[in-house]
Amino acid sequence: MSTVNKVLNTVTPKEVRIVDEFWTKYNDLVRQVVIPYQYDALHDRIADAEPSYAIQNFEIAAGRKEGQFNGFVFQDTDVAKWIEAVGYSLMTHPDVELERLTDQVIDLVAEAQGEDGYLNTYFTIKEPDKRWTNLADCHELYTAGHMIEAGVAYYQATGKKKLLDVVCRLADYIDTVFGTGEGQLRGYDGHQEIELALVKLYRLTGEQRYLQLSQFFINERGQQPNFLEQEWEQRDRINFFVGKTNDINLQYSQAHVPVREQKEAVGHAVRAVYMYTAMADLAGLTGDTRLYQACQTLWNNMVHKQMYVTGGIGSTHHGEAFTIDYDLPNDSGYSETCAAVGMVFFAHRMLQIEAKGEYADVLERALYNTVIGGMAQDGKHYFYVNPLEVWPSACHHNPGKHHVKPVRQKWFGCSCCPPNIARLVSSLGQYIYSTNQDTIYTHLYIGGEADLTVGEQSVVIQQESGYPWNGATRFSFQLEQPQSFALALRLPGWCKKASLTLNGESIEYQSLVQDGYIYIQREWSVDDRVEWNMDMHVQVIHSHPRLRAASGKIALQHGPLVYCLEQADNGELISALSIDPAQSLTTRFDAELLGGAVVIEGTATRELTSDWDDHLYQDSPPTIQEQPFTAIPYFLWANRGEGDMAVWIRKN
Repeated sequence: MSTVNKVLNTVTPKEVRIVDEFWTKYNDLVRQVVIPYQYDALHDRIADAEPSYAIQNFEIAAGRKEGQFNGFVFQDTDVAKWIEAVGYSLMTHPDVELERLTDQVIDLVAEAQGEDGYLNTYFTIKEPDKRWTNLADCHELYTAGHMIEAGVAYYQATGKKKLLDVVCRLADYIDTVFGTGEGQLRGYDGHQEIELALVKLYRLTGEQRYLQLSQFFINERGQQPNFLEQEWEQRDRINFFVGKTNDINLQYSQAHVPVREQKEAVGHAVRAVYMYTAMADLAGLTGDTRLYQACQTLWNNMVHKQMYVTGGIGSTHHGEAFTIDYDLPNDSGYSETCAAVGMVFFAHRMLQIEAKGEYADVLERALYNTVIGGMAQDGKHYFYVNPLEVWPSACHHNPGKHHVKPVRQKWFGCSCCPPNIARLVSSLGQYIYSTNQDTIYTHLYIGGEADLTVGEQSVVIQQESGYPWNGATRFSFQLEQPQSFALALRLPGWCKKASLTLNGESIEYQSLVQDGYIYIQREWSVDDRVEWNMDMHVQVIHSHPRLRAASGKIALQHGPLVYCLEQADNGELISALSIDPAQSLTTRFDAELLGGAVVIEGTATRELTSDWDDHLYQDSPPTIQEQPFTAIPYFLWANRGEGDMAVWIRKN
């Protein structure tokens, strides 16, 4: 039987200073380009982009302007996630002007809050008498959750309490509305988010009611009589978005059965992983073994049967949802950027309970492939959907693929993904290390310096890394005096060969491995140096026979990065190419490719179109021609204009 060990303590972004050839570029991009760009987008200042209306809605709700609500019912969340991203950015890079602008936005948010603590511009402006009447569709608690997360992050960064006071008042008000008491709603939101936000608020304030409210929302979900179903009946079966309906899909919101009884990942993918994140949070905090076992069961189903090789989840645009095991279409899949962000959240929370390499492997896979792939290298264009195969003409003309975009967009009407990327990259420092009484765990190989606490002692750990292009990593320490603890280095699942040295002397690490981590126990001094070199070679990835979309195909991986073939390097009609998986594949660093990247090169065969004339079918085999091919990291695709792209390539 699984137990909840609560082995790890989290590290805040404030305690980590990233100095890394790969990630510093992204941090600078988010700080210098993305955050200002998204500020302008929220203020509807981006030409030719879909308007946000988000700030305008707050201005109307605050009484500064007159007008009507515009945008989605949950439009407030774009502002909240932007503030949260700013908070994380300010933790490591103080910026007086950015702080001033954010304080102005926070002043506006505070003015829009009701006297009773309620905060939601849609219901304040448009339907003030409909509060809490359509939790299935209208995201009131989801919206509140994102503002709570923003309030926590901004306080941690600046020490300013204005937004924190706003969200505490909001949480206190919600606590009066929901519960098992007389006159309270025994319900929960259709879109999970409030649950994990309340845990963050509890950790910051120590207020037990916030933890208990999070538990209430998790425990009530899926109970009978079903709250969402009852609410739907009371609304005369009207759905906010589509009108009168004949049924309600409770799986869509993971409300079909109580959470501890759920065995498979179903429904809307983002909702699912946000809920699983909160479940893991609560399991770790409370020692709830059954809740942790449910997390493990759902993790195993999702990761081993419903996750793309890129770490993306959600295989259909219908409901942005999971479908069934092994159904992972390449050219019509969804793999929403927000779902990959949620996957990082869930994996990280599972790591806090149990130091298990697979959790960090998945975190890394989602982060390095789908999350950063959701943003262009200019920081101003974004993917909502992250397909593994693209035929641009079909995207433009096939209604079944209208959700797949061959290039990133400036902004979206439902723009949840861009600020989600910004807040994750800005907070990346918290995912690199964890500690407990006697161990420093290294989950990610990202250069920089971190101020950690091991037991009662302070340790400054310094890391240098060539990741993700090579696996050479070095560690050193700043210590006031020699200290005894274990340094636990993750042995990535992709790594088949490595070398480890301590002060120049080789260590046979195989006997030190436990659950994917190498434990080096000793009394450390300021002169100690650890060198951990993970051999990166091209790996040919095969899929499970039940994964029909990848049948007869292979994918290429180098270190943590999944690769793809693009038209820009290989010509049109990538689907006509085949690769011999037994051939020798080479790598080289291309300094000219989008800021520099390792590419994979080899020989492919192409089926030619020249001898087909006007025939669609024929009984003679196609003419074959050899050609060199170049594969680039998946996260870099679509930065050079429209063109064919594929991750899974036919093998010959």
